Amino acid sequence: MKAFVLAAGVGTRLKPLTTDIPKPMIPILGKPALYYTFLNLWKNGFDNVCVNIYYRPDAVTSYFKNNDEISIKLNFFREKRLLGTAGAIKNAEDFFDDTFVVMSGDGLTDIDIKKAVEFHKKKKSVVTIVLKKIDLKLEYGIAVTNKVGEVKTFIEKPSLGDIFYNGVNTGIYVLEPEIFNFIPRNKFFDFSADLFPLLMRQKQKIYSYVMDEYWTDIGNIFEYKRGVFDVLDGKVKFDIGINSRDNKYISTSARIDKSVEVCGPCFIDDNVIIGKNTVVKPYSVISSNVKIGSNVSISKSIIWENSNIGCNVKIANTLVGYGAMVPDNIALYDSIMM
Repeated sequence: MKAFVLAAGVGTRLKPLTTDIPKPMIPILGKPALYYTFLNLWKNGFDNVCVNIYYRPDAVTSYFKNNDEISIKLNFFREKRLLGTAGAIKNAEDFFDDTFVVMSGDGLTDIDIKKAVEFHKKKKSVVTIVLKKIDLKLEYGIAVTNKVGEVKTFIEKPSLGDIFYNGVNTGIYVLEPEIFNFIPRNKFFDFSADLFPLLMRQKQKIYSYVMDEYWTDIGNIFEYKRGVFDVLDGKVKFDIGINSRDNKYISTSARIDKSVEVCGPCFIDDNVIIGKNTVVKPYSVISSNVKIGSNVSISKSIIWENSNIGCNVKIANTLVGYGAMVPDNIALYDSIMM
């Protein structure tokens, strides 16, 4: 099967993290979020994938150009201007001649997509929206369905008075090629705000499929950190690429002084150097090529690659960006350092 991955997002809600990288390239334990989307598609039998890119596109193409870990063909579509979620796939209309899947490049999920496709075909639906039951969150679109799962109303930005069902839109869709008949070319057109209401007015079949597997949107800093920690906790079925011992993922190339105390769950990537008497507490994520001095305490924090942490430093509930320099003798609590 074929798929389309939406990866053009600027990542406004993730700034300043996305000042220099596009949102789908935000790292999750040593790999960009987009990598895990491709990995899941590959495991589900997808071998030909379209990807739209817009903001800092070279960061995406250069990473995946020579990446042979996932044996799928990637076809990149560069947008000169943003066309919306549905408008983006219109550019790839000639690519799809059968049922296909659309996924968001910044969603973190281990969904069994084959089950959603089977449901879609059984219902003979034009569109199947994959939903996830989670706690009430008004920033996500919700679908109101009948007893057999057919979508009767879709509300993109609900208020409290709109809530009828706690299944939120995951941005994962199973579609038939005929939907292209309803999408204008070279015009901003959104799935939720434009296409779904139009299809319902035209009496087209739209069903919802409620997934059981893990899903979260990493579109803001809180959800991003939660997603990373959920992967550490094993709530997401991902192959991290580093063997775990006592819930500690430590690369064999990491150089850690014998006096260092390491507590799981944690992740220490390739070529990390950690100095004497440092404590790595639970939910610490230390990316590749990070240097950490002596007498440092790190807890519930994410440190991106190539950063340099001085001596006598305390870091708690903090995110340290690419190549950041943290000087000696400071404490960082509940903060972001770029």
